[in-house]
Amino acid sequence: MTRTVLELTDVVKRYGGRRREIDALAGVTLQFQRGSFTAVMGPSGSGKSTLLQCASGLDRPTSGSVRLEGHEIGGMDERHLSVLRRERIGFVFQDYNLLPALTVAQNVALPARLAGHRLARTAVTQALAQVGLEHRSTARPGELSGGQRQRVAIARALLGKPAVLFGDEPTGALDTRTAGDVLRLLRAAVDERQQTVVMVTHDPVAASYADRVVFLADGRLDGELGRSSAEQIAERMVHLGAWGAVAGASVGGTS
Repeated sequence: MTRTVLELTDVVKRYGGRRREIDALAGVTLQFQRGSFTAVMGPSGSGKSTLLQCASGLDRPTSGSVRLEGHEIGGMDERHLSVLRRERIGFVFQDYNLLPALTVAQNVALPARLAGHRLARTAVTQALAQVGLEHRSTARPGELSGGQRQRVAIARALLGKPAVLFGDEPTGALDTRTAGDVLRLLRAAVDERQQTVVMVTHDPVAASYADRVVFLADGRLDGELGRSSAEQIAERMVHLGAWGAVAGASVGGTS
């Protein structure tokens, strides 16, 4: 079995008309290996969210290739793309996207039920046990803390054993202690179950949980780091794109 689960090759995403075209992504090539945890970072407007949307099939690139488990997804019709997103991709967003009228267990099971899948009676219980919430299966989302709701969202995403779990600022609305709990869950999914996680974040502390940190600036790759401390990641952020030019000018002006 190949170790490369997701591959982007020369991906361009262009918005606007001929007079005001903007390349949100300008030829990005990346590979993501099975059982890896990658953080994607960059300043506002760098292309982070666009990268996640194109890589996950939520949006189509203008040109270039996106391959998931060897299958080209850029040219799929919407019906096949919907099936792929439902069965092979998991999502965890800053907003938990839980239905308030359903119990925790019902929220976790909902995507599989909507897809017409039969679930083993123990499947939801096991998913909730992985995130430490099996004892809250009958609670409603409004009875949970923000961190607990995000853990329910993670259980829901992991239930279908996706090829890739995408996180879009999954700790952005949480306090630091609760964010740490969520990040340790994602880390455990990678280390213990060989889950592949790709997480967009602005937080160097969150990125320090990843095996690799990929940096974007102005729609282009601007280097990467292996597993690093929050301080090392924050220092690298200072030197991205236009930020780096400003920082360099400031240093030059003081010499």
